[in-house]
Amino acid sequence: MTSAVPKISHTTSDATASEAGLLDAPSGFDESGSAVAFWEEQAHRLHWDQPWHTAHSWKPTDVAAGQGPDIKWFDGGKLNVAYNCVDRHVLAGRGDKVALHFEGEPGDRRAITYEELQREVSKAANALLELGITQGDRVVIYLPVIPETVIITLAVARIGAIHSLVFGGFSAEALRFRVEDTQAKLLVTTDGQYRRGVAVPVKANADAAVAGDNAIEHVLVINRTTSAEDLPTVAMREGRDVWWHDVVDTASDVHEPDAFDAETPLFIMYTSGTTGKPKGLVHTSGGYLTQASWSFEYLFSNPDPSLRESDVHWCTADLAWVTAHTYEIYGPLSNGVTQVIFEGTPNTPHPGRHFEIIERYKVTQYYTAPTLVRSLMGWFPDGVPESYDFSSIRVLGTVGEAVNPEAWRWLRDNIGGGTAPMVDTWWQSETGATIMSPSPTDTAFKPGCAARPLPGVSTRVVDETGALSQPGVQGFIVVDRPGPAIARTVWGNPRRYFDSYWSQYAEQGWFLAGDGAKYDSDGDIWILGRVDDTLNVSGHLLSTIEIESALVSHPDVVEAGVCPVPDPTTGHAVVAFVVLRSDASGDAAAQVAANLRNHVAKEIGPIAKPRDVVVVADVPKTRSGKIMRRLLTQLFEGTALGDTTSLQNEPALAGIQDVLRERALVKENS
Repeated sequence: MTSAVPKISHTTSDATASEAGLLDAPSGFDESGSAVAFWEEQAHRLHWDQPWHTAHSWKPTDVAAGQGPDIKWFDGGKLNVAYNCVDRHVLAGRGDKVALHFEGEPGDRRAITYEELQREVSKAANALLELGITQGDRVVIYLPVIPETVIITLAVARIGAIHSLVFGGFSAEALRFRVEDTQAKLLVTTDGQYRRGVAVPVKANADAAVAGDNAIEHVLVINRTTSAEDLPTVAMREGRDVWWHDVVDTASDVHEPDAFDAETPLFIMYTSGTTGKPKGLVHTSGGYLTQASWSFEYLFSNPDPSLRESDVHWCTADLAWVTAHTYEIYGPLSNGVTQVIFEGTPNTPHPGRHFEIIERYKVTQYYTAPTLVRSLMGWFPDGVPESYDFSSIRVLGTVGEAVNPEAWRWLRDNIGGGTAPMVDTWWQSETGATIMSPSPTDTAFKPGCAARPLPGVSTRVVDETGALSQPGVQGFIVVDRPGPAIARTVWGNPRRYFDSYWSQYAEQGWFLAGDGAKYDSDGDIWILGRVDDTLNVSGHLLSTIEIESALVSHPDVVEAGVCPVPDPTTGHAVVAFVVLRSDASGDAAAQVAANLRNHVAKEIGPIAKPRDVVVVADVPKTRSGKIMRRLLTQLFEGTALGDTTSLQNEPALAGIQDVLRERALVKENS
């Protein structure tokens, strides 16, 4: 692995554009090649062992065959993703810089420098090779947010294998599906994990997940919660299960990485989806790392390069979520940034835990989900105590779904001092990196508005025919010029890739994101939630996000989930599930419903008034913080629930069912 970064220009000319298929690209693509030149410039930020011969090629969708486009970036180029995230910083003399500040839920802490990270990743890579893992093999990683999760992820990338991270709180069945769908040879897990102040067993779930017909050869187990004297009590299957401390800690800390083709698969990211089984999106190496690395710098790094050494980044996402892949692993580390990773829940042992962490590590960038912001609003109804020091905060960001304007303002006022730039990012597992966001250097921001595409990509809001939507009219948001991080296919199911994302606008070659959106009078874009989460009430198309935002703006409401239910008169009726603040008044359910219905009518209009308001303790959310509104509809109607494997809070379902049963009994007896 040489250390020189090639500076050879491979900007696509008109002649090579035809050969590369660029002139057959989507109509929204900049056929002059300027977008390609832009991404080539960003790719040169990375270390390449071998330069590419073709910057970009695009083979259009084949409707007859049911195939999505064949997309390639930096074809012929070779690089090592882990080398770009670790080794090159050490070789540049920055090995003593802290890469990871780890804080465990019980309070244990660890600072890992880039030099230490290089040694740990090298040991893990050597251990993987000893366990028979080679290029192209799949490794499923079922871990909490601990340093070993980052280490093993980078080690898998280092040897050219493919990782698929699974949320440590998922059930055995959810894990089983991913193990079997990827045909993984190795599962990496823990004995247990800390969750809400308790050491929760994990190994039994892992054992159940790999008990069936699969390709698993080994289970690599990290000791997180078991004392040394109790280790013999952990069930380990002879010949299959191995301890991390036996095979990784004892391995050589020297590993010379190979370079792999830019289109080598890097990871498989499973989406929750609204119907059917989760989809395994395949992201490749060179294009993904290019967009992840550049977009991180654009959104989060100090605009003054001379001040970036003091940046401390904290993305609060679980490492299994795509946000963490891009803005907690590959984006920050490829930029040589110091960041925080935190194992626990934000209110353990008290609701101010995140504030303590910001203060302790002098976090400059805080990137989190709207659902967490709404939780903080509920825990601190009078605002955050002035005793916390947020003076280090330079930029705030939200991700996961459209942020309610009220939550946006609360975050900026309470943690950002009322002036911090807000990057309200919109993107998806499929796009691999941020597609739309305000710029952190903007001088004005619109609460809850994703605003505009980032450089190098393009979006538009259109109707079903592909015509541009007029301001204020809801349409479909499409990505008409994807970046190099876009998923290339669905693992083992290319037809589903075509059907899900490319079939509706196959003629134009646009990627259908599945979200509703609208332009405002300035041409900025507002995300309105999943298209399948919209409601049609008496011919009026309403957004669940807009109604939820109106509910959350009421002083008694912490969180709201809105769903449609069939209505014989209006087509759809609006049903709202609300979580009230802990100090909310003890009004009767009927009075709460009346207050909130009137509030929505005032904020949006009478047409948006919920027919039913149900007070619950929590609403079902995926690990990324998205409210699963289809489950709310199914719960309210009492029909069979669809796939729940992606939920982070499955017990919420039973709680909602209890509330609905109690409501039904009250109605029967009244």
